[in-house]
Amino acid sequence: MSNTTAFKASANPLSAPQATAQVEVRDLSIAYDGEVILQDLSFDLAAQEFVAIIGPSGVGKSTLLKILASILPLETGHVRFEGEDYSQHQSAFAYMPQSDLLFPWMTVYDNVRLYDQLHPGKKGHSKEEILQLLQRFGLAGYEFALVDTLSGGMRQRAAFLRTLLCPAQVFLLDEPFAALDVITRNRMQEWLLGLRQELQRSIIMVTHDLEEAILLADRILVLEGRPAHFASSYSIPTPPDQRSRDWLFSQSELKRQLYHKLAENNYFKA
Repeated sequence: MSNTTAFKASANPLSAPQATAQVEVRDLSIAYDGEVILQDLSFDLAAQEFVAIIGPSGVGKSTLLKILASILPLETGHVRFEGEDYSQHQSAFAYMPQSDLLFPWMTVYDNVRLYDQLHPGKKGHSKEEILQLLQRFGLAGYEFALVDTLSGGMRQRAAFLRTLLCPAQVFLLDEPFAALDVITRNRMQEWLLGLRQELQRSIIMVTHDLEEAILLADRILVLEGRPAHFASSYSIPTPPDQRSRDWLFSQSELKRQLYHKLAENNYFKA
């Protein structure tokens, strides 16, 4: 049986593959110093869908995530979560930057339970629950160690668990594995792939790694131009539990199309 995926390319990246979108972004625009960075940007995200966004450096990928995370203000346009204005549901979005932002003076345990510490009035997680999750995330034996004793991959797993322990339903991942060496990065990608079904969260991930986008995403959106817009969309129908590194190697045609799409827009220009 062939491992080749019959992916679907579309010139209209707006619609999510389900009739009802969990997140709706419409006509989003933002400018810096008089220059428009994103203009009339629109797309949908379905519940538990994984969308990867690729595009040139500086095109506005991280800016989009920061707007959704309410780190930057929404200047023009509309964002809705489950049909309501997202300003009423800011806790539904959790942002994880490229840097793990773990506090070096705190133990791994205290770092991952930071949300509970900052929101003492809300129902939190028991110590037993957190210790079980630390073991599940490959951090057994390091629960009460300082984070400086962890490897890069372990730090990223701790940062991801900290994100998971907040009640957000949508994860915004900004190149979370880019700073890791290639072997560790590949292992982290496979680790996240294995967690997809268990997480039951929606994910928007910014990445420059074409193979990472293909391996993890249900849909890949290409952001390009100045001001930036979504130029095309590629759907990957293979279920996450049927993907592997060997499966990824068979996706050469999709990788070729993405490469040439980006090359057309000077993505690889020095």
